[in-house]
Amino acid sequence: MRIEKDHFGTAELSTDTLHGIHTVRAIANFPLTGPVVSQDLIKAIAEIKRSAAEVNGQLGYIEPQKVTAITQAANEIIDGKIEYDFSLPAYQGGAGTSTNMCINEVIANRALQILGMACGTYSYIHPIETVNMHQSTNDVYPTALKMAIIRKLRILTEAAAELQGAFQKKEKEFDQILTMGRTELQNAVPMTMGSQFASFAQAIERDRWRCFKGEERIRTVNIGGTAIGTGITAPQKYIFRIIEKLRADTGLPLGRADHAIDSTANADAYVEVSAVLAANAVNLIKIAMDLRWLHSVGEISLPQLQAGSSIMPGKVNPVIIETVIQLGLKAKNDSALINDCAALGTLQINEYLPLLGDSILGMIDRLTDASNILSKHVLGIVCNKEICEKRLFNTTSIITALLPIIGYDKAEVLVEEFNTSTSKDFKLFLIEKLGSEIVNQQIDPSKLMALGHKIKKVVSTEDS
Repeated sequence: MRIEKDHFGTAELSTDTLHGIHTVRAIANFPLTGPVVSQDLIKAIAEIKRSAAEVNGQLGYIEPQKVTAITQAANEIIDGKIEYDFSLPAYQGGAGTSTNMCINEVIANRALQILGMACGTYSYIHPIETVNMHQSTNDVYPTALKMAIIRKLRILTEAAAELQGAFQKKEKEFDQILTMGRTELQNAVPMTMGSQFASFAQAIERDRWRCFKGEERIRTVNIGGTAIGTGITAPQKYIFRIIEKLRADTGLPLGRADHAIDSTANADAYVEVSAVLAANAVNLIKIAMDLRWLHSVGEISLPQLQAGSSIMPGKVNPVIIETVIQLGLKAKNDSALINDCAALGTLQINEYLPLLGDSILGMIDRLTDASNILSKHVLGIVCNKEICEKRLFNTTSIITALLPIIGYDKAEVLVEEFNTSTSKDFKLFLIEKLGSEIVNQQIDPSKLMALGHKIKKVVSTEDS
């Protein structure tokens, strides 16, 4: 066993335990159930520690052999090879200090092991004096969070592209199938099922573009600003070199904040990105609801995946659609939580960055999951042409397509006549009254989906 000390007293740890007394305090203070600190965030913090050690080595503040050991320890965390369970709760006081301290301690003790020294030999490599040199939680944690967000946004962008492609495939597959367009869930005017899926694809395309552009809103970081953004305790050369080194090491387009005090104190950049994500959540919910409704009325068939009832044999539920809706709802509500966290920060820090960070990283994960499962599901959707066309031709709504030819008054007369007749197929009724050439021409999918018409003269009631 080894004994470590802080100004609250001492703690006993086993000789090979990688964390130290600061982590012991955090474990005792936050015995919480629920989410733990994101592995993506932990790896990003380790990347910062690696780059900081190398810059400090270049500037002569840390000896080369220590830099090498710290770098190796950080790489083991980044590569997921270190034998340590980072299970601190995501929700913690201190704006992420416990997470930063834990990683400082783990890297320091692992570096000591690499050099053949005992854990806790802090006179040689110290968690704060060496690993955390020229840093503060207040510039490390938000910088790492933004790095993790950028990477997750890229994954979400790819997932959105896959979903857009799935909808576009169905757009082409269904482009000649006529169906009824609806407003207020009431029959409106004819359209094609392909155009319905095209509208889904367009919405996701906007989401994909927003996520791609969202990276620009989150790339400015405050690393080098230390406690409140003034750079206190850090040499000027380090402040300018650390961002360059971090950018080169990670390949991320990170930029140093022009006003690091602002970047440290204000979290509106996260709010802006969460708004982009909320728009994606809203689109996914709306699209999923539309698919569920079209499936319910039989115009499309969703893939059948599992039994839907423990009491009703043969019942199958739209489980993927319902899951997407739930993921979207959770993400949308995460956005509201992120807004609250950003608003509650005080003066030179945002104390609630751990909750904000967990919420935005989880939000991206949920939306990525939703897009991934939905894109696979969409590829299995079948359009029931006979049901679509039967429902379409049994309503009087298709008369709207003939207005440029016969005019409103004549159309109204025909609708009244059909409603008092025994005919059940309005298209056949129109063919009997107007001829097949006019009706088939105007209710052709390509004609219906053309942007406007080119008819020069509307035939009057008397003419027709």
